[in-house]
Amino acid sequence: MIGFPLLLSIYYSLSHISVGRRDYSFAGLSNFRAILSDQVFQHALRNTILITVVVLVAVLVLSTILATALAERFPGKPVVRYLLLLPWASPVVMSTIAWKWIFDSQYSVINWVARRLHIIGPYEFPQWLGVPHLALISIIIVQVWRILPFATVITLAGMSAVPRELIEAALVDGAGFFTRLFRITLPLVRPILGVAILFTALFTFTDMAVVWILTRGGPYNTSHVLSSWAFQVGIVAGDLALGAAIALFMLPVLALVAIWVLRLSHREVTE
Repeated sequence: MIGFPLLLSIYYSLSHISVGRRDYSFAGLSNFRAILSDQVFQHALRNTILITVVVLVAVLVLSTILATALAERFPGKPVVRYLLLLPWASPVVMSTIAWKWIFDSQYSVINWVARRLHIIGPYEFPQWLGVPHLALISIIIVQVWRILPFATVITLAGMSAVPRELIEAALVDGAGFFTRLFRITLPLVRPILGVAILFTALFTFTDMAVVWILTRGGPYNTSHVLSSWAFQVGIVAGDLALGAAIALFMLPVLALVAIWVLRLSHREVTE
C-alpha cells in the first residue's frame, strides 16, 4: 500500500507520462530540472518551509503551556480535555470549510469583532484569503488549530510520566515554577517532544487539504505549498510526470527531518 505507489511515483517522475497520453518514454531528470526552474515551485517550496517552521514553533510553545496547565488539577478538567481534542477529532474538510467562512471577507466573525473593538475601521473588509500574506497567516492559524491537540496530548503524556519525587524534591529545595519546568520537566520529556516535533513537521509539510480548501493556492498561486502544487500540476492539469516529481521532492526533506529528530531523541534516551 505504500511501496507500490512510491515506486510508481518514481517511475512517473522519470517519464513523459500525462493524462490522455501514451508516451511512457524515459525522461531522466528533466522533470526535476524543470520544476527547479519554475517560479511557482520555488514559491511553493518557500511557503512550505515557512508554514512548517512557524506552525512548529507555535505548536511547541502552545502545547507546552496547555500540557502544563492540564497536568494540574482544576474543576472542569475533563470538559477542557474533551474540548481540546475536538479540532483533532473533527474531519479536516468540515473544519476547514468552517474556517473558510470565518475568514470570509464580508461575513467574517474576525472582521466583525475587530470592528466592534475598533481595531479596524467600520468600512474596512480585510480580504483574509485574497491577499498573499493574509492567506499565509490564515493557513498557519488553521494548521496550528488542527495540530495543537495532538501535540498537547503527546506532551501531556510525557509530563505525566515525570516522577513526582523529583518535583516534590524541587519544591522542598524552593525551586519556583519556571525552574521546575525548564530544569526538570522539559529536559525529561525531551524525547517525547521530539515525537511531537516529528509528527507536527510531517503533518504540516505534507498537508494539502487546508491549503486547497481555503485558497486553492491563490491569489495568483502565491499560497501554494508543495503538496497542493503537485496536485494542481499532476491531477488538475494532468501532467503526471511533473506532479510526481514535485511530490517526490518532499521525500528527501522529510527523510532528513525524521532521521535528525529520531537520532536526537535516541541520544537523549541513551544519555
